[in-house]
Amino acid sequence: MTIRVLICDDQEIVCEGLEKILNSDPDIEVVGIARDGAEVLKILPDARPDLVLMDLKMPVMNGVTASRKIHEKYPGIPVLVLTTYDDDEWVFDAIRSGASGYLLKDTPREGLIKAIKGTLSGESFVDPGITRKLLTRLARTGPEPERPSTLSFSDREMEILQLLARGLSNAEIAQQLYLSEGTVRNYTSAIFSTLSVSDRTQAAVAAIRYGFVNLNDL
Repeated sequence: MTIRVLICDDQEIVCEGLEKILNSDPDIEVVGIARDGAEVLKILPDARPDLVLMDLKMPVMNGVTASRKIHEKYPGIPVLVLTTYDDDEWVFDAIRSGASGYLLKDTPREGLIKAIKGTLSGESFVDPGITRKLLTRLARTGPEPERPSTLSFSDREMEILQLLARGLSNAEIAQQLYLSEGTVRNYTSAIFSTLSVSDRTQAAVAAIRYGFVNLNDL
């Protein structure tokens, strides 16, 4: 099945480069290009993308606002941020708006394609250079919650939660723990359910805030 990607970036040369890179992969098809957040919302219904690749700083409507509107109106379409900005506020606002991942534009071609395919498989991709600052900021936002007495994990789940918080994919966790990828996926789903979250970034934040994972260990 071909992955349909909609690109949103205000720089023409960036759009052309991304379109060429993505269309070179037999599993991906670029189905539209928007130059700002307002335009992406306008063409999204007809383009019918599986994923939106979103820049942040754009005229008319920035990527944070557009991501939030897409998340609210089309919750089944993930947004993968691709930007030059690793500033704390931009990172925090983008993830809080509902973006499924956050990559910098110097991400290698292979990393970008892997992130697109992985996002549609339920994984979250955040650039390694900003993972720690993102988790630190998100984990410390608001009052420290009291851990529910019923919230607990098995030893295996704790192992997987620790690796998940470090940004490892299901495949990487499976390789490290000598498990099948399907088994890791099942454990991950159970962890999400226990923490009442829907993705890996939220799981990592919750694990840190509840004291299951120490930031110094990441």
